[in-house]
Amino acid sequence: MADGNPSILFVCVHNAGRSQMAAGFAAALGQGRVDVLSAGSEPADRLNPVAVEAMAELGIDIAGERPRVLAVDDVRASDVVITMGCGDSCPIFPGKRYEDWDLTDPAGLPIEQVRLVRDEIRGRVTLLLAELGQDAPPSGGR
Repeated sequence: MADGNPSILFVCVHNAGRSQMAAGFAAALGQGRVDVLSAGSEPADRLNPVAVEAMAELGIDIAGERPRVLAVDDVRASDVVITMGCGDSCPIFPGKRYEDWDLTDPAGLPIEQVRLVRDEIRGRVTLLLAELGQDAPPSGGR
């Protein structure tokens, strides 16, 4: 992106749970050192309220976010594209880093199970930031 920060796009089907939690962690842990987008191949009408609650437990507020449809320009503008169960719906551009994270969809799950998904996402985002040279501070987001 124009500011020189690496840009990360998180994509899942509904953009209501996994990708929103990942974007929340990337923004919080990246502390302005990464540009973050999230989108869905078939966006829901609203965020998963249990995902919002699970993130709020860690002090990360994603309640104001809204699911949005994946746009080709989002992929084009991103250095790293992380997909989460959206199959082949994400366009491929040369020179981009693509990863598919196999994560449980938190839709309809109780808070105890959503916390497990949330914690797995936090670990993956932390590792991704380190790989991008944007390590999270030791106390960030915990």
